[in-house]
Amino acid sequence: MTQAWTLKSRPMGTPTGDNFELVTLPLDAIGPGMVRIANRWLSVDPYMRGRMNDVKSYTPPFALGEPMQGGAVGEIIESAAEGHAIGDMVLHMAGWRDEVVIPANQAQKLPALGVPPQAFLGQMGMPGMTAYFGLLEVASAKPGDVVFVSAAAGAVGSTVVQIAKARGMTVIGSAGGEDKCAWVKSLGADAVIDYKAEGSLLKKLAAAAPNGIDVYFDNVGGEHLDAALGLANERARFAICGMIDMYNTGAPTKLRFAARIIGARIRIQGFIVSDYMARASEFYADMAGWLQSGKLTREETVHEGIGSVPDAFIGLFSGGNKGKMLVKL
Repeated sequence: MTQAWTLKSRPMGTPTGDNFELVTLPLDAIGPGMVRIANRWLSVDPYMRGRMNDVKSYTPPFALGEPMQGGAVGEIIESAAEGHAIGDMVLHMAGWRDEVVIPANQAQKLPALGVPPQAFLGQMGMPGMTAYFGLLEVASAKPGDVVFVSAAAGAVGSTVVQIAKARGMTVIGSAGGEDKCAWVKSLGADAVIDYKAEGSLLKKLAAAAPNGIDVYFDNVGGEHLDAALGLANERARFAICGMIDMYNTGAPTKLRFAARIIGARIRIQGFIVSDYMARASEFYADMAGWLQSGKLTREETVHEGIGSVPDAFIGLFSGGNKGKMLVKL
């Protein structure tokens, strides 16, 4: 038997605990090519909010009453697959539950990079890969660029800050509250904007970047995207990773400075990290080098137990995490 979280109802606005239900389900029998995994760490991520809406998107919506999905790291406790041994730690997408039986080809053995297993749900996993390819490939960021990063205290944003500094860029981060701003500064950011403090975000960014910005890494949308457009230099590049400001409201970004896209020849590109999975070896090679040279650090906000998963997820939308939000089982 397994305990699994299901989507009981589709959220209207910010999700609440009433939208989720913890159920007990029988596990499938293990057959040839299958593995049984006891999950040790679960990931919750902002993109999951989009899957709670019954709309057409790049990935199917969660089905009501069915176990939800998400990144997880677990230990193989039974195997009928060659090359997957009992005790192997693996990364897979059957999260939001404590145990699962899946085909072995859906379970990736963790690379030997000398980091704790849960790091592969954060900086050394999907969020880190999002930061790496979003900054270096989508935004074509290069040494000397001035980079503005929103949600710089989150799992993706904090990694963008560190990669940008490792590659010789000037970094301006935005975070909410003195504690998070101090942490982003400790990661190497040249300036940090407290978006929760009084005053215009546009004016704060103008003061931090008197010569404008060359790259904007967007995790937020809304006022942050508008401010970035207002301060963008000619031929600036925007990597649009997420827009958490509108995930629960559906309200469109105002884009007061949208006309600057034309005159400044601003390039704006959305992306999905799955587009780059075939190039994961590049990511691991560079990240391993930066780890060994001490240029990377990470932070985790950890909830305990299967019962805490919805609270961890909902906390993403109120700034409840510094670094990666995780659930430990």
